[in-house]
Amino acid sequence: MEERNKYTFGLSSSSGGFSFGNVSTRPFGGSVAQPATSTTAGTIDDLGTVTTVTSAETKSLFALPGRDLSGVFSNRKKTSKSARPELKSQWRDVKWTEEQKTSLMKTVSSYKPSCEEVTQARILLLGPVSSGKSSFISSVQSVFSGRVTNRAMVGSSSTSFTKKLQSFKIRDQKGEDPNGLVLCDVMGLGDGEMTGLTLHDILSVIKGHVPEGHKFSPDQPVRSETVGYVKRPSLKDKIHCVAFVLNASKVLTYPTGLSTTFQQLREHISDLGVHQVALLTHIDQICKDTAKDVSQVYKSLLIQETMKKAGALLGMSTSYIVPVKNYSSELDLDVNTDVLLLSAVDHILQYADLYFQDSTPQHTGLKLDKIEV
Repeated sequence: MEERNKYTFGLSSSSGGFSFGNVSTRPFGGSVAQPATSTTAGTIDDLGTVTTVTSAETKSLFALPGRDLSGVFSNRKKTSKSARPELKSQWRDVKWTEEQKTSLMKTVSSYKPSCEEVTQARILLLGPVSSGKSSFISSVQSVFSGRVTNRAMVGSSSTSFTKKLQSFKIRDQKGEDPNGLVLCDVMGLGDGEMTGLTLHDILSVIKGHVPEGHKFSPDQPVRSETVGYVKRPSLKDKIHCVAFVLNASKVLTYPTGLSTTFQQLREHISDLGVHQVALLTHIDQICKDTAKDVSQVYKSLLIQETMKKAGALLGMSTSYIVPVKNYSSELDLDVNTDVLLLSAVDHILQYADLYFQDSTPQHTGLKLDKIEV
């Protein structure tokens, strides 16, 4: 378990972040374009502190109404699949066996939140369009179903296929007995043309105010008048961990301002006491050896380098980031892919449990003697 001081996040007020007193209800990038300080490269020390090289970017992160983003996404070199030297040993110790898969499935299936008030951990997946959020949900369900399924519908366009809040309980092969995990899907960040999520709505979801099935609309932010609005959410209604999702094949081509957006999000989410991790998807698209054999993921220098770049983009230590390969065109399950997916779920649940530990009242065990008057 990582040390608690790694969850101390910071964001300068000069970085263009959203203010607490006036939370924006516009999609990210819908504000007037201002020079934004962005993280384009950097290193991360043992405490998770990011040392960055900054650059001025005058473009809004996400599109203003009607704006074309194609020019923004083309301003960097694309990730190459060229051969890179591979490591002789794994830089993370993982056992790629059927026994390990079975062990991880038992761990996840038997998971129960450490707080008696809650029976399931609600995990919110947040990421840009086409980052693989919905595919991850379907892939995890596939592992427990024993066959490849597409439970969370996945799109292939440049705009988000998911438009509403959807919560998926992960069930066993018979479709019964959901485990202690609920994966929550929302629309992608930065779709442009007034279709992206707002900071206000994201925080409303995390706080537990947004009803299941609510369809997001930037010009109709979540309010107390919203149909189904949860005025007094209990602990079970809230989000207990946030998993950011990044597409490994796009890490170098994401808009420069995305780093500022992520760090704005992380600051506000951290203020709510919610821990965050990250998933790096589509790793098979950047490393041909991993595409052939997923068990090579932790021997790939290219994937290791991409994870460091993802960490700099998010302002987060790579110890919180796990690579995954989602099922897409496959018809049959693969043990190595399953182990990687289950390891990611186990990673997420560890940080969700930190939230429950923080939320559970601490009793000192001291007893006061009755004072007679």
